[in-house]
Amino acid sequence: MCSISFISLFFFSLLSFTMGLIFIMNDFMVFIEWEVVSMNSMSIVMTLLLDWMSLIFMSFVLMISSLVIFYSKEYMESDLKINRFIMLVLMFVFSMMLLIISPNLISILLGWDGLGLVSYCLVIYFQNVKSYNAGMLTALCNRIGDVALLLAIAWMLNYGSWNYIFYLEVMMNNKEMMIVGCLVMLAAMTKSAQIPFSSWLPAAMAAPTPVSALVHSSTLVTAGVYLLIRFNILLSTSWMGNLLLLLSGLTMFMAGLGANYEFDLKKIIALSTLSQLGLMMSILSMGFLKLAFFHLLTHALFKALLFMCAGAIIHNMNNNQDIRLMGSLSMMMPLTSSCFNVANLALCGMPFLAGFYSKDLILEVVSLSYINLFSFFLYFFSTGLTVCYSFRLVFYSMTGDSNFSSFNMLNDEGWVMLKSMMGLLILSIFGGSMLSWLIFPTPMVIVLPFYLKFLTMLVCLMGGISGYLISNISLFFFNKALNSYSISNFLGSMWFMPYISTYGIINYPMMMGNMVVKSFDQGWSEYFGGQQLYYNLVKGSKFNQILQNNNLKIYLLSFIFWIMILYMYMICL
Repeated sequence: MCSISFISLFFFSLLSFTMGLIFIMNDFMVFIEWEVVSMNSMSIVMTLLLDWMSLIFMSFVLMISSLVIFYSKEYMESDLKINRFIMLVLMFVFSMMLLIISPNLISILLGWDGLGLVSYCLVIYFQNVKSYNAGMLTALCNRIGDVALLLAIAWMLNYGSWNYIFYLEVMMNNKEMMIVGCLVMLAAMTKSAQIPFSSWLPAAMAAPTPVSALVHSSTLVTAGVYLLIRFNILLSTSWMGNLLLLLSGLTMFMAGLGANYEFDLKKIIALSTLSQLGLMMSILSMGFLKLAFFHLLTHALFKALLFMCAGAIIHNMNNNQDIRLMGSLSMMMPLTSSCFNVANLALCGMPFLAGFYSKDLILEVVSLSYINLFSFFLYFFSTGLTVCYSFRLVFYSMTGDSNFSSFNMLNDEGWVMLKSMMGLLILSIFGGSMLSWLIFPTPMVIVLPFYLKFLTMLVCLMGGISGYLISNISLFFFNKALNSYSISNFLGSMWFMPYISTYGIINYPMMMGNMVVKSFDQGWSEYFGGQQLYYNLVKGSKFNQILQNNNLKIYLLSFIFWIMILYMYMICL
């Protein structure tokens, strides 16, 4: 099943990429309406929108998912139910396809909910308490977005159709209909894990690594960004764009800080995904939708590769994910380490790799834009933090000393996993330049002062040096993080967001429930209410039972009592 899925997905990926090229060259768009049911005057119509954006995005999703399925063949080989796993991944990809080509809110909801449901099934795949909790957190955070989409669908009943693509200009001018835009933005923020819904994204790392490679590169988390790209007109001239810019900038900053305090290999990469999502959302909120889409595609390539390399490392380290126990992996796993370093450098924006073309362009456009100092600081400082945690990760795992877990390691991994990683390695190197030629056929020349032009390189350099310095610890090293423990705890726990979205929501209802139990079920109201009634009824029925015992004394007593009543009655008369 792995082989069939891989071949078919790969073929469809090439097909949709070729169609995307034809569409982009001819500036062409196809709008398909398929009448599913027609009864009397009612008709149910399924609409599909094929333009260069949806076709190229689809080709990338299919390409990455085909390589992930090929990778799973070896990674999940010990799983007896591997076909079930492949079926879940295919359902996931199909939901994403439906979401990409839909210009209609109803069919978008089908794909959106499909993603949410299948992601829950995949997060709880390993079936332990931690993954159940993570799956529930993922599903419930995403439910907020689903409800927002349902409300948007209900609000769009004011129009003649749910094909939002026809009504975007009307929505922008009509203040009342901006509600649809607000609801869609809320939905996109939950799916793309912006503040305050960020806590589910690192928790979803409980899923198998191939799933993480797919989810965190091109499917689930990018669905929100893609939806906002489609609704981009609504962000251009309103307060919504400013709000989204603030929240996504803070998300980017928070994730960068959190990753520098994290020791779990997969969670570091998950937080880097969160940081890049913040970057996409923030540049989108400034109105540069092509740039956001460009970074979405290049990020998908190197992030999938990064997760695949992490999976290979975890596989060979006997399922250990702590980077403190790794070290000198470049000696033992040279090919994986090469892929890992290329993906890391692409993430940092190393010149002429995939990430450079999009990140550098975004930062230069930001420098050129009319933007406040706070947002400017968030952009550049977060870029520095990205390089910082990437170099810290490389120092802990690739170089440095050989630590304990490295001794019982296997050698470099199997060829099946390596082949799929090699495919993504080529794309991570050449994908950026290829896409920049495609999406921006005329080169964008951005003229800036010398200091601003080199600010990006300077920030990256400073970040890399900081990452090396904070990782380079030795005996008798004075640990700054432990010395300022409360600040480290705050910064390292995503600004307490996981606690707020778990204990924060559960704690007060549980306390109220406890008070209710104590006051009602175990308190005075129970004693004087239900229990007192029960006690009196039992007492009355016992007395009644004694009366009906046919005892001679009771019989005579009742006879005397009866005569006395008759006597009293006679006197009264």
